[in-house]
Amino acid sequence: MPWNFNSNTPIYMQIIEQIKLSIAVGEYKAGDKILSVRELAAEAEVNPNTMQKALSELERDGLLYTQRTSGRFITNDPKTIEDLRKQLANEQIENFISKMKLLGYSPEEAAELMKMYNKK
Repeated sequence: MPWNFNSNTPIYMQIIEQIKLSIAVGEYKAGDKILSVRELAAEAEVNPNTMQKALSELERDGLLYTQRTSGRFITNDPKTIEDLRKQLANEQIENFISKMKLLGYSPEEAAELMKMYNKK
């Protein structure tokens, strides 16, 4: 996975978002084993403690689970993955509506513009 970081947000949060996106789009599938903390940290060129913090947060959110001697895995729960997809979609919609409001469009007008755009 290519890792792209910016200076505006803490790196561990950016790791969380990138892994969430990879799960949501199916790059990581339910039950997939992920690389170890050290391997992921080396790949992303970050401190292992930073990667550990991000993975622990994803585990608390139920997106990852650990099997003691086998490593970390993506959740097998399809509802958790679908909820993640909906959450990420809602964030994009909120962002879009917010930007459209700045342009002077109501949410209804923005929705109508989207319908017209999709007809192209």
